[in-house]
Amino acid sequence: MPAEVLSYFLKHVNIKLKLRFQIVLQCAPLLKGLKVSCGITMDSELFCELKHIFRETRILYRKLSEDRGRCFVLFYREEELVEYLHRAEVRKFIREFGYEATELERMINRLCYRISWLAVTGMGFPHEIGAFLGYPVEDVKGFIVNQGREYLLLGYWKVYSNPVAAKMLFRQYDQAKILAVNEFLTGKSIQEIAKIH
Repeated sequence: MPAEVLSYFLKHVNIKLKLRFQIVLQCAPLLKGLKVSCGITMDSELFCELKHIFRETRILYRKLSEDRGRCFVLFYREEELVEYLHRAEVRKFIREFGYEATELERMINRLCYRISWLAVTGMGFPHEIGAFLGYPVEDVKGFIVNQGREYLLLGYWKVYSNPVAAKMLFRQYDQAKILAVNEFLTGKSIQEIAKIH
């Protein structure tokens, strides 16, 4: 994807258009059904635009945190995210961080609490968020144990196990991004880009 295209949209004066492009660019694997969720940081004042952007899609969203006019938003397809979080190895992992509830809303509430608590205490960000973003548990564990260093592959996340499979998945994500951006550039809405999924 040409750098000029990225630069044009990311510097565009129309903030609503800029937000739509940001979502297409950063959430393409979710829009195209390859990922259970994604997260982006966006201007808080534009949060209300999301109801228009995602109407008539199966994609839901939740503001996880907000600070200095910016918010971090989780986008997800409920059924797929619930299924992922209920996998035995994922469930076991997140329970270590106090996620006892099995209902998605309660788990996301716990994640919001952890984000705000760690921010207040100056301890950073809860690394278990990787599970909510659909990252392989072994990679999330590897990130925690290695403090973000000594990874085998760097892509959409830091890979600590099975770099061959991760590399193949990253290629699929790249292709989804190219496809979604091209569809957006030809005038398709986010609803149309995500409609088939």
